[in-house]
Amino acid sequence: MKDLTNSVLDRKNILNNNEAILSVYQQIGFFGIMFDGKYRFTKQQIAQYFEVDTRTIDRILEDHKEELSLTGYELFTGVRLSQLKDLISKSSNKNQQNDMNVALLNQHIDREMIGSTARSVSIFTYKAFLNVGMLLSGSEKAKILRSAILDIVIDVLNKRLGGNTKFINQREEEFLPSAIREHNYRQDFTNALDTYISQSNFKYSQLTDKIYKSIFKENAKEYRQVLKLNAKESVRNTMYSEVLDLIASYENGFADYLKKAYNQKCRKLLLSEAHTLFNDFEDITQAIYNPLREKARGLMASRDMAFREALHEKLKEYVDEVSPDDFEKFLGKKSKSLEDRLEENKEVFIRLKDR
Repeated sequence: MKDLTNSVLDRKNILNNNEAILSVYQQIGFFGIMFDGKYRFTKQQIAQYFEVDTRTIDRILEDHKEELSLTGYELFTGVRLSQLKDLISKSSNKNQQNDMNVALLNQHIDREMIGSTARSVSIFTYKAFLNVGMLLSGSEKAKILRSAILDIVIDVLNKRLGGNTKFINQREEEFLPSAIREHNYRQDFTNALDTYISQSNFKYSQLTDKIYKSIFKENAKEYRQVLKLNAKESVRNTMYSEVLDLIASYENGFADYLKKAYNQKCRKLLLSEAHTLFNDFEDITQAIYNPLREKARGLMASRDMAFREALHEKLKEYVDEVSPDDFEKFLGKKSKSLEDRLEENKEVFIRLKDR
C-alpha cells in the first residue's frame, strides 16, 4: 500500500482526482461551511477531527505550507475574514443541516478566534483537510482516513474500468481519431519499407523499435513487459493519443526520407543502410521533435504510474503529478468506453478511416 505521508506525488495525484475526491467527500462526510464556492474548516476543527493539538497542525503548516496552500489552505484576514464571520453568524442563526458545528468557530483557538477581535484565522478547504490527513503520521484517525482514501480511489478506478487499467488510454476523447490516423500512416510506413528496403523478415520490427526507442526509450518487448501485456494484446492499443500522434509523425517523416534515399540510389536499400538513415533522420529532426518527445515521455510516464501503477524505468525522471484535466479525460464524465465512442461517431470514424 502507498505511504501517503512520504510521497508528495501520490498525494498530488489523489487530490487532483476530482472523481475520487467527490466520492471521498460523500463517504467520509465531515462537512464544512460553504464559502466562496468551497467548504471551509478552521484549524481547531481540523485538530479536533484528527484528535491532535493545534500545535501539531501548526507544525504541519510550517513544514508543508506551500503544498497545503496549493490545495486550498489560506490565512484569512481583512475583508475575507469579515465575510466569513458574517456567513458564520448567518449559518448559526439558520442552523443549516450540512454546515459545520459553527460553535467551534466561535471558540478561542490558541489565542485565535472568529469574533470581533480576530485579525487572522487559518482556514482549510476540503482538499487541504485531506492533505493534512495524508501528512499526519502520529494520528490514528489520520491513518484510518488515509486507508479509506486509498480504498476509495481504487474503488472509483474499478467502477470506471471494471478492474482493467491496460486500456484506460482508450477512454479519452482523442484516442480513436489518433488511433485511426496512426493506423493510416502505419500502412504508408510499411508500404515504404516494402518498396524501398530489400526483403528482410526483421525490417518491420527493427525499424518500429527504432521509432519507439527514439520517442520513449523502450522497444516493443520492453514496453510489453512494463505494462504486462500478453502476446495477443496490441502495444498500440494501450498508447495515449499524444504518443500515437508522435509515432505517426515519425512514420510519415521517415517513409519520405527512405523514398528520397531510394530515388538517389536508384535501388532498394539494405536493412543496415535503413538503420543508418534512421540515425540521420533522428539527428536532423532532433530539434523539431524534442519538445513533443519530452511531452510524450512525461505524459506516458506519469499517467502509467498513476493509472496503471506501471513504472517505465527508463522514463522515471519524467514521472510527475497527473493533472486534474487528465483525471477528467480518463475517469470523469467526458471519458467513455471505446465501444460507446464507436457507436456515437460511426460515420465520422468511417470517413477518417477511408481518408
